[in-house]
Amino acid sequence: MVLKTELTSADLTDIRQSALGAADPLGVAAELADAAEAGRLADKDDAGYALALAAEIAESRSKFDAALRYAERAVEAYGSRDDSQAGGAKALRARILFRAGRPEEAMADLEPLRPLLTQHGDASAYITAALAAGGQARLAEQWLTEAVKEALPSPSASSAPGPQGATSIAPVSTSAPRSASSEPATAEDAGVAFFLLQQRHRLRHALGLQHDTHDNLAERLETRLANVEPAVATVDLLFWPRAEHSKLIETWPALASAYGADWDEHRGILERELVRLTNAGRTGLTVLPGTVTGLTGFAGTDTDPSDAKVRSGYAAQQGTRAGQIPWPPERNGVCWCGSGLKYKKCCLPRSRR
Repeated sequence: MVLKTELTSADLTDIRQSALGAADPLGVAAELADAAEAGRLADKDDAGYALALAAEIAESRSKFDAALRYAERAVEAYGSRDDSQAGGAKALRARILFRAGRPEEAMADLEPLRPLLTQHGDASAYITAALAAGGQARLAEQWLTEAVKEALPSPSASSAPGPQGATSIAPVSTSAPRSASSEPATAEDAGVAFFLLQQRHRLRHALGLQHDTHDNLAERLETRLANVEPAVATVDLLFWPRAEHSKLIETWPALASAYGADWDEHRGILERELVRLTNAGRTGLTVLPGTVTGLTGFAGTDTDPSDAKVRSGYAAQQGTRAGQIPWPPERNGVCWCGSGLKYKKCCLPRSRR
């Protein structure tokens, strides 16, 4: 793939969608890096994005030395910026350092990012993904728990000193004032705390931890959101058949945190989510089969298919079409995932892992 002389932001989005399917994805990564450094970007502020994309492509091919070089240059391109994009580049570098067998350096990158957890909605996802890549899912759960407590302080906790050595995290500014002890009524009222609660809740499910009060709050807010904005809620019910899941993760490696790194993990995540929704009182649940072609077609040329809002919209579209898979099947019936095995021998046990 030969890139254009000058790349726009839309071009970079197109490359993100197609680079991993190119004959020479590593060549595309090298061209992206060259475009960023040679000033061949229509918007010079896209340099960090282009270099981070190059790093992700190299990482997907396990070329960690090259990926790390690109990620370091992406961090340099963002300079002193303290927004979520800059934080995402640093978390990407940490993730690659973990995978390259350099955990001490990875943690040195991640520790300063902890304040972002209560400042940016997507920070909980990319920080958790980096820690998970280093086998530090338990630590990620601890960080998210501390951030939730800072974001939703109780009267006693708000004046208590934090744990010795813990990074101070500023409380979240919400869209409506509330007392420290009151529960946010909606996801909007919770602000960034809603994303923290969601990420923490899903991670705790994956770790097999019992529900606590914050898990219950996450479920209540998600249920209220589902009643107001079904499109956002249905994104978690997208099902990627085996071949589509492989293509999805190859195209957008970062989506492994949402849909699982492999098909077994994906089916487990979806089965546990279906069980959780049932326990929360939802009925008439269906699984929404998706395809990478369908997702990219829905996104069009102006938006990123991996963006959560785009995926939510695609899920809502699939929820209005034929082909939905009723859930749950009979215990002795054929499993919903299409494996051909009985449900009780296939995906039913995954909800207990």
